Amino acid sequence: MNMRDTVDIGLNRSARRGYDLDEVSIVPSRRTRDVDDVSTAWQIDAFRFDFPLVTSPSDAVVSPATAIAVGQAGGLGVLNAEGLWTRYDDPEPVYRRLREAAGDGAPPVALLQEVYAEPVKPDLVTTRVKEIREAGVTTAVRVSPQHTLQLAPTVLAAGVDLLVIQGTIVSAEHVTTSGDALNLKEFIADLDVPVIVGGAANYQTALHLMRTGAAGVIVGVGADSYSTTDTVMGIRVPLASAIADAAAARRDYLDETGGRYVHVIANGRIETSGAIARALACGADAVQLGEPLRAAAEAPGGGVWWDSVAAHPRLPRGGTSAPVDPVGSLHDVLLGEAHSADGRTNLFGALRRTMAKTGYRDLKEFQRVDLVLGGRSD
Repeated sequence: MNMRDTVDIGLNRSARRGYDLDEVSIVPSRRTRDVDDVSTAWQIDAFRFDFPLVTSPSDAVVSPATAIAVGQAGGLGVLNAEGLWTRYDDPEPVYRRLREAAGDGAPPVALLQEVYAEPVKPDLVTTRVKEIREAGVTTAVRVSPQHTLQLAPTVLAAGVDLLVIQGTIVSAEHVTTSGDALNLKEFIADLDVPVIVGGAANYQTALHLMRTGAAGVIVGVGADSYSTTDTVMGIRVPLASAIADAAAARRDYLDETGGRYVHVIANGRIETSGAIARALACGADAVQLGEPLRAAAEAPGGGVWWDSVAAHPRLPRGGTSAPVDPVGSLHDVLLGEAHSADGRTNLFGALRRTMAKTGYRDLKEFQRVDLVLGGRSD
């Protein structure tokens, strides 16, 4: 921690000043570029994507069909191995209950807890993974840290390409007095597939996760507009600062290993194309999006949004939203055309234009763009 970034909050107690994405803005340079000369391509391990999207593993926006559609569009769809699609042979009646309970409001958290009380069925995990894999797109599945040892063998045997181990906060070392703790470094070393882990909230955690052998580290605690992690647990991550810290850890780890690059994936309140651009400008290689995708006509939640932690059986840390009307297809949301000026459609087409307006040819170059404090909230 740079002590120049700390302020006294009382006697013998200081805090570090952090910045959210809406507090920073991108500064154009002396050069601009034709938009057709810009590439938003991103690659992790052997897998290349046309734009830097990793979907949130929320059942509200990701089904096997939408994971396939995102992959075919050029992004990476991540299915939740502990979600509705692995608990129910046919989850459509469950989705219908949630939509009907929403009406003009939001479905109650108690209903989410009820429908997620159904156990995960390993045979359904296998079925869903194979469905995505057979479509010919990169197959990625999320498991929680506490269920990784139980579920990962099934996920891997089904033929997943990328394994995502994701919780609100993930550490390389979990201390427990009961049961077997997940040792990420040992676990990853035994795998033949790349692993993305997270979330990390600071430099030290990001660096430790990189040292486990992970191919990517998710930065941020996934707090969206409906998250109550701050209210329930007092945990909040100013995302611009967290991304910059993780990018510094990536640079130091690159030097430490003599060239091993670990990708930083930003996950937080990233809801508009401007926020995507800011996250990448702060040093992220890709962004993880969930809530913005609920406005796609293909979203299985029908415009309702909830994150997986909203259904936690003992300590839910997120709310649910009232349904929104679709603004267009998934392709419209991701790649346009846009028919509104609110930054919620053509998300990655807008990123290309930002890069062109600032003169950068690809994402690695764009990470060097100048930033200034004093951004305007989206």
